Amino acid sequence: MGNPPDSDLPSDDMAEEDLAESLDAGPTRKRGGFDADPGPDGPVRRCLATGERRPQAEMIRFVLGPDGTVTPDLAGKLPGRGMWLSADARSIKTASARKLFSKAARARVVVSDDLVAQVAGLLVRRCVETLSLARRAGEAVTGFEKVRAGLQRGDVAVLVAAADAAEDGRRKLAQALAAAQAAGKTRKPRSVMLLTGSEIGEAFGRERAVHVALTSGGLAEKLVRDAHRLSGFRPAAQDG
Repeated sequence: MGNPPDSDLPSDDMAEEDLAESLDAGPTRKRGGFDADPGPDGPVRRCLATGERRPQAEMIRFVLGPDGTVTPDLAGKLPGRGMWLSADARSIKTASARKLFSKAARARVVVSDDLVAQVAGLLVRRCVETLSLARRAGEAVTGFEKVRAGLQRGDVAVLVAAADAAEDGRRKLAQALAAAQAAGKTRKPRSVMLLTGSEIGEAFGRERAVHVALTSGGLAEKLVRDAHRLSGFRPAAQDG
């Protein structure tokens, strides 16, 4: 059940320059116009809630559905002018409470009460689907011994550990990684510790999986990007 539409149309007191950096003209729009100047990590947007300028890859795009409902567009492909927020729960809550979606759209909108949960769920789904694609492409393996062997060979680009994994297992993998680094076989891989064992297991067709190693490539990069956005909605597990 969503919040009722705003009773009043938004005012026009938002600076046009700031508004332009928080909006786009649609997913097919080229850089320029409403698109902000690209930075070293790609195009930069201004968050509607905080006013902070951040790489677009670290933000969430929202569009209005046919009924005026604010809809998250994580892939950035839905039609319509996009509205950008930093990828964290606080920014979405602020935008909802201060009616910033309505101000940016210059129209009455409907904001779902569970918008934060929607975004978090979609990010989890993207991470699980990426892991599944990496498994089918032969770019991801699961299981403690397989992951440890990958660390010892030095071919692990991203190390995934379940947020609810036992500290003992993470500690043993950390020791294996330290040994490989000491032997000059590998650099420290990036880590993702945001998904549960059941969520990781889904990607591998089993009830639960705890440790995953991904080799370098586009899927590993995609997982890291979405996991970074997910970290604004879920606390990361700590290394054991």
